[in-house]
Amino acid sequence: VQLQASGGGLVQPGGSLRLSCAASGSIFSIGIMGWYRQAPGNQRELVADVTSGGSTNYADSVKGRFTISRDNAKSTVYLQMNSLKPEDTAIYYCNAFLKRAGTTKMSNYWGQGTLVTVSS
Repeated sequence: VQLQASGGGLVQPGGSLRLSCAASGSIFSIGIMGWYRQAPGNQRELVADVTSGGSTNYADSVKGRFTISRDNAKSTVYLQMNSLKPEDTAIYYCNAFLKRAGTTKMSNYWGQGTLVTVSS
């Protein structure tokens, strides 16, 4: 099982970016998918997550600016980031709680991280 994240980059304050993360491999089912971020010197923190039914949860710092969504048919989660601020600069990691084919328990998986830099 692999989570492949993409879409990071350099953007000016006030700009937008869209992150994508696709899960692949022998997957039976996927539960919650989400995005976390880690800035230098800080702990990894939850940005947003979304259930398989579409219920969402956001960190207070991104509410109203970021939107998380998922395409269950593609096993992909997205993060639309608008009105970006310098303090959003971090490595963004996707996360999925899923069940591998042939197993009975859910396990936690992480993508490789994608760097988002907000700077003028």
